Amino acid sequence: MTQIVQIEQALLEWINSSTAFKCQKIEMIFGDASFRRYFRFRDELTHTSIIAVDAPPEFEDSCKFVNLANAYFQHQVIVPKVLAHNPKLGFYCLQDFGDMQFSQGLNLDTMHHLYTQALNQIPAIQSCMVSNGQPLPLYDDELLAKEKYIFTHWLIEVHLNIKLTKSQLDTVEKSYEFLHRTFKSQPQVGVHRDFHSRNLMLLANGDIGVIDFQDAVIGPITYDAVSLLRDCYQKWPSEQVDELLRQFHQRFYGQYPWQDFLCWFDLSGMQRHLKASGIFCRLFHRDGKSDYLTHISRTLDYILEVGKKYLELTELVALIDNIVKPKLLELSK
Repeated sequence: MTQIVQIEQALLEWINSSTAFKCQKIEMIFGDASFRRYFRFRDELTHTSIIAVDAPPEFEDSCKFVNLANAYFQHQVIVPKVLAHNPKLGFYCLQDFGDMQFSQGLNLDTMHHLYTQALNQIPAIQSCMVSNGQPLPLYDDELLAKEKYIFTHWLIEVHLNIKLTKSQLDTVEKSYEFLHRTFKSQPQVGVHRDFHSRNLMLLANGDIGVIDFQDAVIGPITYDAVSLLRDCYQKWPSEQVDELLRQFHQRFYGQYPWQDFLCWFDLSGMQRHLKASGIFCRLFHRDGKSDYLTHISRTLDYILEVGKKYLELTELVALIDNIVKPKLLELSK
């Protein structure tokens, strides 16, 4: 019996014995970049479609998701309702948001409207800084150091097999010090931390639903906006991104000078893209998920484009442009 079949049977037993729902079968719909797996079933009593989630307790803290879902809901963020939960098993049932990801609805005609809708959710997310009576974790030095390691270890050392010289290591350290200073100098708010086109859903009523928020923290005010507008999975002309960002700034953040806001946005994106390039490699080498490798080049291109605007990042840009990117292209041939 395969592991998936075992999980399906365990979920079925739990659903029918310990929740208000009844069903004869469930179907796996997808797994994500974590250890979670998602299933769908139809409740025989109400004929409603429900999502069942397997979040293995040894790898995932399902309580974080459930508590944040309740907190976000209270702050008017459009998230799926939690319908049942067993933290010991790591099982929970959610309102079904359907199959239409934000990314699937994007084209040149819809992108401005959809991105504006999605950006409009960010202030509500930022207002949520407490979950289950406790403050959200801080995006602090310890977490930033872990994310620096993800870049240097998983992309540079493991995936590209590059041994940095002392001078190159110094370049990385100085660049990260600069990014982290700017990161922490921003107003600190609630941050989804993975607010991008694959974690948003287009709902039947025209709303945009928010998912995959269990890693929320208190962090920089521009972090979720740059996650969305400079998405590792999407690339749009810079003029359109600039226009959306200006409108977002004018609508919600006019108290901060535009140039300061743009700088915060740029440098938060730099930090995020460095981390993301390493995460894609970790997903391949540690977790056996090869699909994410195709997004590394786009992610590094963001770093090169934005980094060239900042004198403090000149050496880092040169390192990525002259050593990291060529080695990546060589591997992909």
